[in-house]
Amino acid sequence: RVAEQARQSGASAAALAAGVEDIAAAVRSHGFEARLTRADHASGTDRIAEVAETLALPDEAIVVNVQGDEPLIPPALIAQLAGALAAHPDAAMASACHAIEDETDFFNPNVVKVVCDREGYALYFSRAPIPWARDAFAGGARALPAELPAYRHIGIYAYRAGFLRAYTRLAPAPLERFESLEQLRALWHGHRIAMVVTDEAPPSGVDTPEDLARVRALYAPAL
Repeated sequence: RVAEQARQSGASAAALAAGVEDIAAAVRSHGFEARLTRADHASGTDRIAEVAETLALPDEAIVVNVQGDEPLIPPALIAQLAGALAAHPDAAMASACHAIEDETDFFNPNVVKVVCDREGYALYFSRAPIPWARDAFAGGARALPAELPAYRHIGIYAYRAGFLRAYTRLAPAPLERFESLEQLRALWHGHRIAMVVTDEAPPSGVDTPEDLARVRALYAPAL
């Protein structure tokens, strides 16, 4: 499903990068291109970098990485992200987010949050509830203040192929290891990530068995 969304985005090419032959074979059986990579990559970005190197992409080529747990990602968002990176030559990466309105999402560690500066570049990503509204949450209250700039990060990234090559030479960041968030490596080493804020929030990704059941139910009539 993720490969189909990528194909519909208008990208010049779409392929799945997998570290296991069984996954690659399953993707090919549905008519999509798959690239087998090393199985020991520390992150999806490292895996994408291997594919970019194998394809000998020019440094200025834009590569969009849609994570496999986002089967409902809108194709238009994929195209929008590529355009955003092209429009921000000072950014090493681009990613997307949308406003959080549900307090359950805000306090859920499976929902990654992002805080941005005034120009729309990411300051930090976390599984913790950030930004923390000290006064509003005093005494255990959980209702979100009306103007709290809380955003859910969407698991999609755009990079220039040249940065992907540089990324593989960056030492993993302690924050990346603790949060289990690969994009923190870029921030740790001083690279900028331009954020696209989308008004139309895509459905949540697949992080739990319950999420998987929900997505399967959506596609059940087509199966």
